[in-house]
Amino acid sequence: MNKGSNKRKTEDNLEKTSSKKQVTLLSMFKPVPAATNTTKKSTENDANDVDVPNTKPKDPKALFKNVNEETLELLDLEIKTMNYEWLKVLSPELVKPYFLKLKRFLNAELAAKKVVFPPSHQIYSWSNYTPPSKVEVVILGQDPYHNYNQAHGLCFSVVKGVKVPPSLVNIYKAIKNDYPDFNIPDHGFLENWAKQGVLLLNTSLSVEAHKAGSHANQGWEQFTDAIINYLNERKTNLVFILWGSHAQKKGAKINKNKHLILKGVHPSPLSAHKGFFECKHFKKANEYLIEHGKSEINWNCLT
Repeated sequence: MNKGSNKRKTEDNLEKTSSKKQVTLLSMFKPVPAATNTTKKSTENDANDVDVPNTKPKDPKALFKNVNEETLELLDLEIKTMNYEWLKVLSPELVKPYFLKLKRFLNAELAAKKVVFPPSHQIYSWSNYTPPSKVEVVILGQDPYHNYNQAHGLCFSVVKGVKVPPSLVNIYKAIKNDYPDFNIPDHGFLENWAKQGVLLLNTSLSVEAHKAGSHANQGWEQFTDAIINYLNERKTNLVFILWGSHAQKKGAKINKNKHLILKGVHPSPLSAHKGFFECKHFKKANEYLIEHGKSEINWNCLT
C-alpha cells in the first residue's frame, strides 16, 4: 500500500462515514451534458439570455470511424459522456492497447457485481465542467473517494449532502487564510470552481468501493499523464497545483518556463500542519493569472 493510499484510508477513518445504500446520483443532479460547438446568443430573445447552437453538434463516433466494433463498444462510455473537445484531443490515446485493456478490466469489475465509484456516467464529469479551452488551473488529486455517495468525478469534491472530507476542510481553511472574506460552505461540491476553469483531476479515475487504490496501475495513470502532457505542451500560462509527493512526481515534467507550478504538502490531516495552511496557493494562482492577462478564479463562489 503506497503512502497516498494510507492517507486516503486515514481520511476515511477521520470521516467515519457510514456506508449507506447508494442513492442514484441522477436524482441529486443531472450530469453535465457534453459540450458541442461554439454557441451564440439569441438576438430575438436577449431578455431571457438564451443560448442557441451555432452549428449542428458533431458526431463523437466520427472520431473513431476507423476502429472495429469491439473497440467502439469498449469506448461507448467515453463517446457518450466525455466532453467533445476532450474526446477529440484524447481520441488517439483512447484506442491505444493499454486503454482498451483498462476498459476490459472495468467491464469485468462491473460484470462481477463490484461497486465502482464514481458512477460510470460521472467518471468523466471533469471533462464536461472544464473542457481544454477553459482550463486555467489544474489541481491534481490521487484516488476518487471510495465510500457511497461521495465521488462524482472531480478530485477533492463530494456531492451535496455528504460530510465535507477532512482534506477539503483544510483546503477551505487555507483559502480563508488567503482571502479572509471567504465564506466556508457547508458542503464539498466544487462544481463552481470547475466551471471557472479549475480542472479537478484525479490520477486514477475509478476505484472499487471501500478499497483505496484498487484501480491503480490498471492504465488510468498513463491516461491522466496524457491529459497533463497535452495541457503542458499545448497551453501556456496555466497554474498547476501539486499537493503531496504523489502529485509532485506526476507533474515533474511540467514546463516551469511556460506555467506556474505550486508545490506543497498534502491537505490531509496527516500533513496539513506542515505548512499547508500558509501555502498561499490560491492567492498566488490568481496573481499569476492576472499578471498574464487572465481572469482570476473566484474561490468564494460555493455558498
